[in-house]
Amino acid sequence: MSQRKHLPSIHVPHHKNTAGSETVVMPVPDVVKICMSQNIGAPCKPLVEKGDYVKVGQRIGDVEAFISAPIFSSVSGTVKDIVQSRGSMGGFETLVIIETDKKQEVSEEVEAPVIESLEDLIKATRNSGMVGLGGASFPTHVKFNPKNLDECKYLVVNAAECEPFITTDNRQMVENGQDILDGMKVVMHHMNLGKGYIGIESNKPDAIENLKRLIEQNEMNDVEIIVLPSSYPKGAERVLIYEITGQVMDAGVLPAQLGVIIVNVSTIGMLGEYFKTGMPIIRRRVTVDGDAVSEPKNVFVPIGTQVADVIEFCGGYKKEPRKIVMGGPMMGRATMSDESPTMKNTSAILCFSQEMAEVKAETGCINCQRCHSACPFGLMPSVFEEAYRNKNVDRLNRFKVMQCMECGSCSYICPARRPLSLTNKLAKNMVKEASK
Repeated sequence: MSQRKHLPSIHVPHHKNTAGSETVVMPVPDVVKICMSQNIGAPCKPLVEKGDYVKVGQRIGDVEAFISAPIFSSVSGTVKDIVQSRGSMGGFETLVIIETDKKQEVSEEVEAPVIESLEDLIKATRNSGMVGLGGASFPTHVKFNPKNLDECKYLVVNAAECEPFITTDNRQMVENGQDILDGMKVVMHHMNLGKGYIGIESNKPDAIENLKRLIEQNEMNDVEIIVLPSSYPKGAERVLIYEITGQVMDAGVLPAQLGVIIVNVSTIGMLGEYFKTGMPIIRRRVTVDGDAVSEPKNVFVPIGTQVADVIEFCGGYKKEPRKIVMGGPMMGRATMSDESPTMKNTSAILCFSQEMAEVKAETGCINCQRCHSACPFGLMPSVFEEAYRNKNVDRLNRFKVMQCMECGSCSYICPARRPLSLTNKLAKNMVKEASK
């Protein structure tokens, strides 16, 4: 293990208003809209039809593609309709709309898995429907099946939770810390990983204290907590791997190629729960916050619940929402309507008024190079912006635009309020198109 280092970062207001708010369970809504596109890779195809009765934990969507994950009903009730709806990325998604009966009858399919081998682990993980809950939504079973397993040495659990407002990972560690260690134990054993690391930002002392206590109690000497500086973007995969292992992960390189299996802390925690109960991922712990929300809190939300129903449970709007963001304010996505459903990777619902959502007018670049100083990998967003405007693909490649992970640090720090991160994304798409 190399000496741990710290990459450049920025300090954003934490706004961890709900860090001390114990997670509450919202009532089952009247209707859920369960999207069939909830992971990187192939979307699922519905396994049910209009009029079918479904139960909690029943598989209602799947596909044979390797990079995908099945989808399960979060409620019991009747399939009211199957429709096509435009998603936040602009494309169309299939929604299975279920009218709930509030009985929450559990499906006969729900059964705790028997895991005695790596193959059992991979199969069970896929059957859980688990994806990266930190936002990436990459199917977890694929991570557990690397081509170079013999070279993998470390399990790194990403518990940094560096985005402002979001406190779901923190509550996972405080409320369900044993599930995290149980999940780590199973994964490390069957993947033959010799060491586990949990990377946590220093602004989560209650989580650090609880996990340290549990690690000692469970006599897990092969697991170590790494306390990270509380700055952004410490939770980015490539940043965390560098700071814990000292290895540089370039664009296009997988963590396993560096001997690392990395998972989000809520992902491994919910897997630990699934290994014991057999209940697949049917609900999410969601932080509800923002100046337009009456009662910010952490809520267990059935997957597919409409944003409006979650907000109503949190006392409704106290101001007219100008922008609703699913996820964090740095890397989350604005949704078009509060009729949008929650997904597996919905870690937060942030509702901002006009005052808080207002973006200041963009002005001319003054070549201050703050964007360059803020970038964890020393990239030059101002150069990318000029090259993109001039459609200069060679220059974009020469200055390594594909290394950008779109963390948004450059946009945040820019005194001219230029949308540099968005431009970087568009520039990367330009490079991809040019290479076809």
